Amino acid sequence: MASGSQVAIVEGVDKSPEEVKPAVLEGPFDVKELLHLDEALAVAERDGGGLHYSVYVGPLHDPVRGAAESMHDKLADPDRSVLVAVSPEQRQLEIVTGKLAQEKVPDRSAALVVFSMEASFGAGQLAGGIITGLRMLAETAQSNTH
Repeated sequence: MASGSQVAIVEGVDKSPEEVKPAVLEGPFDVKELLHLDEALAVAERDGGGLHYSVYVGPLHDPVRGAAESMHDKLADPDRSVLVAVSPEQRQLEIVTGKLAQEKVPDRSAALVVFSMEASFGAGQLAGGIITGLRMLAETAQSNTH
C-alpha cells in the first residue's frame, strides 16, 4: 500500500498525478465537447442515410482539398463515407463525400453545411459547428434516401 504522494510513471518520467494529462486533453476540445462530438457522430451514423461519418481536426497540408481527399480515400468504406476535415489554425474546412455518399449529400447541400459551420466557428464554437454540421449532413442524407 502506498502512502504519502503517489507518482505516475509516464514514458519513463516520474510525475505526480496532477501533472499527468491524457493527450486528448491537449487538443482544442474539453471532455464535455468530446462527449458531445462522440454522440453527434453516433447519431449521424445511426440516422444518416446509411453513410459513415468521420471528423478530422488538425493541420491539412497544401493543397488542402487534396489532403482531405487523401484522408477520405483511406477510410474503411470511402464510397459510403463523409469526411469533415477542419484545420482551425489554417482556418480551413473541407467536406469530402464518396461516390455513393454524394448521391445523398450533393455538393450544393455540403456547401450550405460549410456556411453554417463557418458561422459557428466565427462565433468561437468549434465543437458546436462540427456538431451542427454532422446533424445537417445526416439529415440531408436521410432525406435523400430512396
